[in-house]
This record gives sequence, C-alpha cells and structure tokens, in this order.
Amino acid sequence: MGKSAKIYLFFILITDFLTSIHSIDPICNSRKFSYPKTLRSNQITVLINGYSESRIHLLRRIAATYSSLPFVASILILWGNPKTPPETLTQITQNLTSYFGGAPISLLLQSTDSLNSRFLPRPEITTRSIAICDDDIEIDTKSFEFAFKIWESNRDKLIGFFPRSHDLDLSLKSWIYTVHSYKYSIMLTKFMIMKTDYLEKYSCSADSKITMLRDYVDEMKNCEDILMNFVISDEADSGPVLVEAKRLRDHGDARNEENDEMEMRNVGLSSRRREHRKRRGECIREFHKVLGRMPLRYSYGKLVNSVGEQGLCFKGGKLVFCDQQIF
Repeated sequence: MGKSAKIYLFFILITDFLTSIHSIDPICNSRKFSYPKTLRSNQITVLINGYSESRIHLLRRIAATYSSLPFVASILILWGNPKTPPETLTQITQNLTSYFGGAPISLLLQSTDSLNSRFLPRPEITTRSIAICDDDIEIDTKSFEFAFKIWESNRDKLIGFFPRSHDLDLSLKSWIYTVHSYKYSIMLTKFMIMKTDYLEKYSCSADSKITMLRDYVDEMKNCEDILMNFVISDEADSGPVLVEAKRLRDHGDARNEENDEMEMRNVGLSSRRREHRKRRGECIREFHKVLGRMPLRYSYGKLVNSVGEQGLCFKGGKLVFCDQQIF
C-alpha cells in the first residue's frame, strides 16, 4: 500500500472514530451507567415514556399500580416533552412522590427530544431487567408478573405483548414492515421487558454502523423500537417472546374513538396506517443496508399463564374439556 493510500485510510478510521464519539451520549462517556454486579435479578425497573400532559392522570394511575407490585424496584418516568411548563412538571413530581409504601417513583427530564433517549443507560437502574412502556398502556398486574417470570427464564430475549413483523416482498424484492397472524419478529415499546445491558449496547456502542442508525432514527423521528429489536436479535441470535395478557388496554389506539363520523375517520386511519407501515419499512431497509445483514428472527406462538386440560370428552351430550364439570 502506498504512502498516500495509508494516510487516506488513517484519515477515514480517525473520522469514523471521532464521529462515533461525538454521537455517543455524554452519559456513556462518563461511565455513570457502569452497572455493579450487585444488580438485583428478583426485581425489575419500570421505564415509562411520558410526553402528553393530557395523559397525566392516566400516568399517575399506571405508575401507582406498578409501584404497589413487590417485584418492581422503582419506576422512572422519562418525560420527553420540552414544552411542558415547569409548574406542571413540579405538580407531576409532587403527585407522583406522594404515594407511600410502594416502589419509589421518579420523574426524569430528558435532555433532548430524541427518541433514542428512552434507551439511555441510567445510574438510577438497580436491576438486571427493565420494563419499557408507554404512558397510555395499562396491563393487569398478573400478566406483568408472568412476563417478568418468562424473562427470568429467557434473559437474552426480548419479552413483549405487542408483536409486529418484517417480511420480504418478493414482487418488490424489498423488506417491509407488516403484521402476521402466525409469526412475528418485532416487539413494540408499548410494553416490553429486556435485559438492562441492552441499553448500553444500543446507546453506547462505538460501532460506526450503530451510530449511523441512531442518527437515522433521529432523522426519521421513528423506528427506535425497530432498531432495538435489531440490536437484541443480533446479540441473542433469536426472536422475541410473545406473552398473552389477561387484560391489556391501549388508550392510545385510535380505534378507541367512536363518533358519528366513524366511517370517515376509519378511512383516514387506514391511510395513516399505510403511511406508518411505509415509513417503518423504510427503516427496516435502511437498517439492513447499513448493517449488511438481517438479524431479525421469527418466533411463533405465544406463552399463556395457564395450564389446563386439552383433551376432549363426551359429557352431557356434548364434547367438552375432560376436566370440565357438567352440572
């Protein structure tokens, strides 16, 4: 290799290195997140993404419910709306910290409105697992506890309740974002449980490719959840795990709204969904292009929190489960 070529290669390497360092959040450089080996495995830290002032009442209720659970170590509310008045934030903090007898609840103001911020490692986390959820999702406590138990047996995997999928459109020869009824490869951040270490792998990686993809998330203002799925699937070399919930309310789903203009609203909703899937498909294609591989893996079926008889017996003139009593 000639001298000029060596100098050029050195310049490229230094540029990539400096770009990576610049793009990594200061909390990574400070190493404040260096989790001790004493992180608890028998409890979980809940990270709730908060933004809308109109949902503060719902946020309080959700946080209070999680705080009452013995397997929850703490709740961190990551407030990402920079336009929220200081007096409102003070009121939120006072109301949240007024709950007694449960896990502590803290309000953390995001330093930026970047979607990547929800995956920053934080010194306040004291557990080996975290639950990441939105402020408009309510899940029954038994299902939450069951999902945590599933994680304890699958610590490298992503556990969740809201599945989606990638797929290859053969006619277009292109990756797309979609929903299948029989398989999935992506879990949404509406509610998911994962290993705390993945925060570091997502936010603090000096890999120039991951840095580029974090920047792409900022550019798109979307797809941070898909990128985290890429990171976890690549690390675990397996797909996520879907858990069945007994009661799972999604207050943010547009289908909650019913009015006299339902048909017209549904037309608009359908259009928005197509655009949403299109943009998310663009993310999958870009992630695949930059990484040079497709780490997402398909999973099938879901885990249920019950064990019952599946055999059928003829009782009372009809076929029923054999352990079912006929009166």
